[in-house]
Amino acid sequence: MSLTQKTNTNSSSKFTTVGAYAAMKQGEQLVPHSIPRRSVNKTDVKIQIEYCGVCHSDIHYVRNDWGVSAYPIVPGHEIVGRVLETGEDVSKYKKGDLVGVGCLVDSCRTCSSCKEGLEQYCEGGSSFTYSTPDKHLEGHFTYGGYSKQIVVDEDFVLRVPENLNTQAVAPLLCAGITTYSPLRHWKIKKGDKVGVIGLGGLGHMGVKFAHAMGAHTVVITTSESKAKEAHSLGADEILISTDANAMNAASNQFDFLLNTVPVSHDLNPYMQLLKRDATMVIVGAIEPIKSPIVGGNLVFARKSIAGSLIGGIKETQEMLDFCGKHKIIPDVELIKMDEINTAYERMLKNDVKYRFVIDMASLN
Repeated sequence: MSLTQKTNTNSSSKFTTVGAYAAMKQGEQLVPHSIPRRSVNKTDVKIQIEYCGVCHSDIHYVRNDWGVSAYPIVPGHEIVGRVLETGEDVSKYKKGDLVGVGCLVDSCRTCSSCKEGLEQYCEGGSSFTYSTPDKHLEGHFTYGGYSKQIVVDEDFVLRVPENLNTQAVAPLLCAGITTYSPLRHWKIKKGDKVGVIGLGGLGHMGVKFAHAMGAHTVVITTSESKAKEAHSLGADEILISTDANAMNAASNQFDFLLNTVPVSHDLNPYMQLLKRDATMVIVGAIEPIKSPIVGGNLVFARKSIAGSLIGGIKETQEMLDFCGKHKIIPDVELIKMDEINTAYERMLKNDVKYRFVIDMASLN
């Protein structure tokens, strides 16, 4: 299912028009487009976008792989920029502040998840940064960060540490929090043995975070050629998952596994690596599991398989502050806005180390 947005000429909401890049229909490439942004309300923050990360989810939405895309669609949920204007009741930010916006721009704020700071699990339905019905502009869906500006309620704006390289910060707003959140939830600490399965956009951040938390960090990959780069990111070891002898030798050794593989795959070979009562968390793949889970892999040592989705606003701010303290940024390649379609093709070929970031000054 794909949806076409309706222009509501009768809407009383005031808005301004800004430049963006959008996919106008399913199957089409992104092209220059103009979109409406609401006027600044009392609790809103208007942001001049300087950089926007490119997430694999952007491709899924542009191509309607999940059947929920609303066209025209402006992707981008890894947004960094400077505050241009604030509403009269805004107390957290002022003009010129360096800020970020991640995957969420609103939630119901009243359910148990929201009250616990877990807006990503909002029981009333979170408002995502793009392709979600817009509560403020009737007849429109939300538009993401492949654009000049964005207007967001101050409660969903994040403060970005000024000591970090601004060009590289953006992917922290999705890839960063996606890997940080499970490590924090499962209380990874110094001395734990953590395996990071897959070394891509998510995996390389998992390695950096686990290392900074003091864990003995192991990259688990099918590619022996990734050993050098894994060590440069902070890995203590590399384990080749296609080497049966090496996998058997590592049985029952891991306190935690962070599985960042973005496609359906067999989980069973990794379960033998976990200690009793340990957990493997899925953050990459949302498709059906490739092979049936062997019950004995869970039962005989009380092992668990779990999932995790980004993080709430409070935890995302905690992650950004952690990155500021430990000087953690993603490894990125900066591109111009008109290179986005080529970047998508390169991502599908795994031809990027490790995330693309758009210099939004290149959007004319």
